[in-house]
Amino acid sequence: MSIRILTGLWILLLSGSGLAQAAGKPLHADQVVVVKKERTLQLMSQGRVIKTYRVALGADPIGAKTRQGDHKTPEGLYVLDSRNAHSQFYKSIHISYPSAHDRAAARQKGVSPGGDVFVHGLPKGYGWVGAGHRAKDWTDGCVAVTNQEIDEIWQAVPDGTPIEIRP
Repeated sequence: MSIRILTGLWILLLSGSGLAQAAGKPLHADQVVVVKKERTLQLMSQGRVIKTYRVALGADPIGAKTRQGDHKTPEGLYVLDSRNAHSQFYKSIHISYPSAHDRAAARQKGVSPGGDVFVHGLPKGYGWVGAGHRAKDWTDGCVAVTNQEIDEIWQAVPDGTPIEIRP
């Protein structure tokens, strides 16, 4: 009898904690910080970290993006300026790279700075990979998270949110 009561209490406790979490306030971030060497994306609110995600970066992640095709994730201050629910990835949020500084530096080297840098989920049809995608940096210079994570980020981050990408 006591085992059934304990089991029932345990189930009630577990289901209640899930309900409390689901009923909590949705995340709202006023800044995003990516720390490349830690492979993290942090949602920030009023200077405090409210959620951290593990990420995959460009296939050649050390150093800042300087030209199209270098497979590097940019470094610096940008803005999350638009979103695409119908991209080649599950969902994507555009990063405002290249900045005026990035364009000038590329022009001085006689190369294209590139563009199309996003925070995005997994390629369509590959959602089953889940967190396993983080085993290797694989993007062309973007910041990749799981599909569930991009859903959370999508809801938490409005267009116009600043993003800082640190080495």
